[in-house]
Amino acid sequence: MRSVTADLLLQRLNAQAPSGPRNRRLYEALRAAILDGSLPPRSRLPASRDLAAELGLSRNTVLHAYEQLQAEGYLHTRVGSGTFVAETAPDRFLHASRAVPAAPHAGLAPRLAQRARTALERASAFERQWGAFMPGVPDVRQFPNRHFARLLARLWRSPEPALLTYANGGGDMRLREALAQHLRVARSVRCEPEQLLITEGVHQAIEMAVKMLVDPGETVWVEDPGYWGFHSVLRMDPAITVRAIPVDEQGMRLPVEDGAPSPRLVFVTPSHQYPLGPVMSMARRQELLAFARSRNAWIVEDDYDSEFRFGGHPIPAVQGLEENPPVIYIGTFSKTLFPGLRVGYMVLPRELAAAFRSVHADLYREGHAITQRALAHLIEDGHYAAHIRRMRVLYARRRALLVELIEQHLSSACLHTQDSNAGLHLVLRLPAHVNDAALAQDLIARGILTRPLSRYYLGDTTARGLLLGYACVEEADITPAFHALRQGLAEHGI
Repeated sequence: MRSVTADLLLQRLNAQAPSGPRNRRLYEALRAAILDGSLPPRSRLPASRDLAAELGLSRNTVLHAYEQLQAEGYLHTRVGSGTFVAETAPDRFLHASRAVPAAPHAGLAPRLAQRARTALERASAFERQWGAFMPGVPDVRQFPNRHFARLLARLWRSPEPALLTYANGGGDMRLREALAQHLRVARSVRCEPEQLLITEGVHQAIEMAVKMLVDPGETVWVEDPGYWGFHSVLRMDPAITVRAIPVDEQGMRLPVEDGAPSPRLVFVTPSHQYPLGPVMSMARRQELLAFARSRNAWIVEDDYDSEFRFGGHPIPAVQGLEENPPVIYIGTFSKTLFPGLRVGYMVLPRELAAAFRSVHADLYREGHAITQRALAHLIEDGHYAAHIRRMRVLYARRRALLVELIEQHLSSACLHTQDSNAGLHLVLRLPAHVNDAALAQDLIARGILTRPLSRYYLGDTTARGLLLGYACVEEADITPAFHALRQGLAEHGI
């Protein structure tokens, strides 16, 4: 006569698809019976020899199922007494019962921290990050992916152990050496590999600068209008005072002495001000350096897209104007290669480099070393510089086409007068009465992605406009996308 347990298991086994190893099928039947309560806690199971005979299985099959369930905590044995269902099965901790919905946490609605609520109010990252006229996005289709894939494949065939474990050196040394050489030649940056810290993009670099150099109650300066990434990171620390400094055709306009606290950090985009586009004049650059030295402040120079200048001579970085300047230079491969790469970098003053590397390793646990090594090879082999040259020509054509369409159909007065012949976007100026944020939202329905200029200001402003990115739009698509934009503008009386 079969036991009740054997009858239960035979029913479960017969209901299963007759495939897979028998010990696995028995394990699944036993586990399901324990989880749904058919075999309640403290139930004694038949001896392995007896259950094997009742089910017509080998004893080894039953032993294997018992041992697996015991290893997972579903069963336990007592010497001389037998095998029993555990008091509480492991999965009961992992999955809520389907019959009884979980109660809300402490009966309260979830509460976000104030800094999170403030950040959400001004959140500006789009769900879509690709298409006309998304600003700040390069043409990722042009990335030399086949060559990069070969570099990665070669590294993965026999990877160095150091590339697969945690690191605390500030990033792959091979990449830091290649990048230092590139920056010295292309951007006149004064640096050695030991001054470079590889980060997960520019936002992490901004966050590192704030965490390392600004105490609660201290002040930082940002350009107004300025890069929304600066604002997003700074909003997450309400103990820091943020002062918005206006920009004009020469860049950030340093205030006259007004008795306000000196800044610890000054965030600037001197080579191509974001979002308006002017280049900081040499007089302003020298004034900024002298100011930082006199106030014991640090300049954070974001050189986000300076590689893409379509006329005139390259503009050297502020960091390279003097020996050991009070400048933290940050850059990224997001604009030159593709944003999903998530590789940025900081060039740190020598006296800060070791401390930044140590804290960065503790906070973020560096990784992606193989990707960094492949990127080093891309630079060393000359493919990176060649890619930038190709894209500079391509983006110049796309920009010229978009400017021509605006001048033909809207008026050259719509182009922001400060916008330089560089970068990945231009600014379309709008009348002060236009709600550019609402307009940008309405354009999404037409498949047009833009950013409203007014959202880049921290203070009150009458400036209205749209940022139009042209880099990621193929030339054949620029004209139809522009006419869709025109229709949206017409509906808003523009």
